[in-house]
Amino acid sequence: LGLLYQEYRDKSTRQEIETRRLQDSQTDPEESSPSEETPSEAEPTSTTENKAPPQISLLRNSNSRFNLWQDLPEIRSSGVLSILQPDEIKLQEAMFELVTSEASYYKSLNLLVSHFMENERLKKILHQSEAHILFSNVLDVMAVSERFLLDLEQRVEENIVISDVCDIVYQHTVNHFSVYITYVSNQTYQERAYKQLLQDKPAFRELISQLELDPKCKGLSFSSFLILPFQRITRLKLLVQNILKKVEEKSDRETTALDAHKELETLTCNEGVRKMSRTEQMISIQKKLEFKIKSVPIISHSRWLLKQGELQQMNGPKTSRTLRTKKLFREIYLFLFNDLLVICRQIPGDKYQVFDSAPRGLLRVEELEDQGQSLANVFILRLLENADDREASYMLKASSQSEMKRWMISLAPNRRTKFVSFTSRLVDCPQIQCVHPYVAQQPDELSLELADVLNILDKTDDGWIFGERLHDQERGWFPSSMGEEILNPKIRAQNLKECFRVHKSDDSQRRKLGSRNRQ
Repeated sequence: LGLLYQEYRDKSTRQEIETRRLQDSQTDPEESSPSEETPSEAEPTSTTENKAPPQISLLRNSNSRFNLWQDLPEIRSSGVLSILQPDEIKLQEAMFELVTSEASYYKSLNLLVSHFMENERLKKILHQSEAHILFSNVLDVMAVSERFLLDLEQRVEENIVISDVCDIVYQHTVNHFSVYITYVSNQTYQERAYKQLLQDKPAFRELISQLELDPKCKGLSFSSFLILPFQRITRLKLLVQNILKKVEEKSDRETTALDAHKELETLTCNEGVRKMSRTEQMISIQKKLEFKIKSVPIISHSRWLLKQGELQQMNGPKTSRTLRTKKLFREIYLFLFNDLLVICRQIPGDKYQVFDSAPRGLLRVEELEDQGQSLANVFILRLLENADDREASYMLKASSQSEMKRWMISLAPNRRTKFVSFTSRLVDCPQIQCVHPYVAQQPDELSLELADVLNILDKTDDGWIFGERLHDQERGWFPSSMGEEILNPKIRAQNLKECFRVHKSDDSQRRKLGSRNRQ
């Protein structure tokens, strides 16, 4: 393909956004969009299996554009579009996208290796150990991608109508994709090494800038090439999900798609990088804490940080309505982990003195009724059993409505939100699709990719949404400006139906994944 993977992915996701926008504006979600052109008279008069298939040379043509399967000259001249049902054409498009996106991905990996990694000047600047950390096992990743692509290409060339691709995805995930775990496990060290090299080696910084300006890179940064393997496995899982939504129910193709999806989900659930990063964070926090109460061990392989930050604690009786000045409040600092709350006061030397704690499961929150501006964004936190084995209450003031809600949902995750989660399967939950990518800035936020669809669980008046992404059930906060609400109830229902179908055979895996980072 002529497109680098970064360009291909961007075009593909933006096309998905436009398709969903058009569907949302229609009364019938089954109406075809321009990107899914189907013949008006499609009658299954015969099968195409007996036809001599023309060779599809797309993958060997480096000048090819971003194309749909039905736009290929070989497909149009074959007459197959007048034979296949519209649903089968959509399925062919979904399988074809998986193949062409892998071709584009391989092209970008090849550029990372040939243009950056094998650059002679760069080899002289980098120590061997630095190069190893920076590029990790990318050669193994590229070799696996090439083998995968060759098998996909062979399948496409077997017949003009693609029989299946998910069986190939399954086999390669089981037998070869473990190289991705190695690459992803190096992520923390790779990011750190890259920042350090930019800071400490001007020659490295200048050379990378020069290489990025080469027309081959099409204006894309070096770092966008380094993160390709991280992004590819997640994207591959979404492409398989897209196929799964379109295959016939209870068919062999549904079985292979479910098997492939389950294996990819196991691969993307790999906790290596996550645990490494969390352990380092726990060590850093432990060093900053000084206990005024009985010490609590912070470092644990099963513990991670959910949220930290400053709140204002109100002094005096919580029922008082005569207090009107900021002097009523004193600053406290909270570290909230997945199983523990630690309440501190900041002291000199970037240290925190711990004066109370409680298991997260023994926390309750209650929003305070409006009592004027000075008590706006105030909520009550109850510790059913604190560090002294007794019940304790704190009246806390947040800096904004969104910050108050974010703390309340993080402290008491089972508290009912404004909108019911789709997992209840009872309520038509509001939905939003992402039209601008977002990178999480806080542990309780959710990073978004273009075309992500989420259920809206809660929202604030100052522009924040608490959402649950449909394809992996991850929850978190993000700015409302990142998305567009899906208004058509039929489209929302269709999105939920497709989501349930994708996860119907691996509900236990879905629950494991969904609970991993729930707030």
